Amino acid sequence: MRLVIQRVQRADCKVDSLLTGQIEKGFMVLVGLGQNDDKAIVEKMALKMSKLRIFEDENGKINRSIYDVDGKVLSISQFTLYADCAKGNRPSFTDALGGERAKQLYLYFNECLRKLDLQVEEGIFGADMKVSLVNDGPVTIILDSEVLW
Repeated sequence: MRLVIQRVQRADCKVDSLLTGQIEKGFMVLVGLGQNDDKAIVEKMALKMSKLRIFEDENGKINRSIYDVDGKVLSISQFTLYADCAKGNRPSFTDALGGERAKQLYLYFNECLRKLDLQVEEGIFGADMKVSLVNDGPVTIILDSEVLW
């Protein structure tokens, strides 16, 4: 599982010009799922992300969590995080998890975040989404389950 977490001042997602999710301060997270991912990995990644301290404290140090700033999460499914560009110029996505299993794990990830007392807005799995954001800092963190565990 791969997460690209961006600390944002605001973010939103639209599908066919309709707003599907919108947040102010918090995380806009791109969620990629791989062939070997399961619920246990999803749970660990949700917990790890929820504990990140990447907001500034009163001294300007990156030391506060999303809970400390009453932040929210905009979660966007993103299979292209598993793009393999090693051969040629056209990416291969064979390592990305697809279909119903990917959708269920993506929705489970969002459910895990909610169980961790985070407010979560979502894109629509598999849709052509238009995501807008104002990156704060900018601060962008990448979490990869294959590197973490």
